[in-house]
Amino acid sequence: MVGNEDTYKSWIRAMNWARLRAFHERLIEGRTEGWEPGKAFEYLVLRAFDLEGATVKWPYVSTVSLSESGGETEQIDGAIYVDGLACIVEAKDTAATVDIAPIAKMRNQLLRRPSSTVGLIFSRGGFSRPVTTLIKFVAPQTILLWTGDEVAHALKHRAFRKGLNEKYRRSVEQGLGLHDVLENNT
Repeated sequence: MVGNEDTYKSWIRAMNWARLRAFHERLIEGRTEGWEPGKAFEYLVLRAFDLEGATVKWPYVSTVSLSESGGETEQIDGAIYVDGLACIVEAKDTAATVDIAPIAKMRNQLLRRPSSTVGLIFSRGGFSRPVTTLIKFVAPQTILLWTGDEVAHALKHRAFRKGLNEKYRRSVEQGLGLHDVLENNT
């Protein structure tokens, strides 16, 4: 049986760091019984930030009123508020590299939010070369990319918050959303 959003939140919030790391290993092996495809990775990322003291808004649907005739809904994988940053999250649980579509989607989501909002895209399989080129040109929006290796590293070292701050600082200083948190042995 597949869980629902309340069930997922209950399951993941019961996990401490050790259980979250073990869950990550099962996720990589494809052993996430009871979870819809993609949901386990979404909730894992949010729980890691939650464990580090961030305020987390779990996955939700937002209605965007684009005309008088009604609204369009957008599914948001979550939001994180920490250290003065307000971030929306997109998590891609695939072994393949992520191409441009999630970047374009995130850019459009950021255009409807306060300019200080940061987009975080987590991809277990990393990002294609066109993405690493395009990310340099999405300004004034700030989109920070996290690879699967960075997620694993941050889980091991309990360093999601530190990694976010490092990526954000590098983005401010150098205009890049590509900073690898593994470079400085977080």
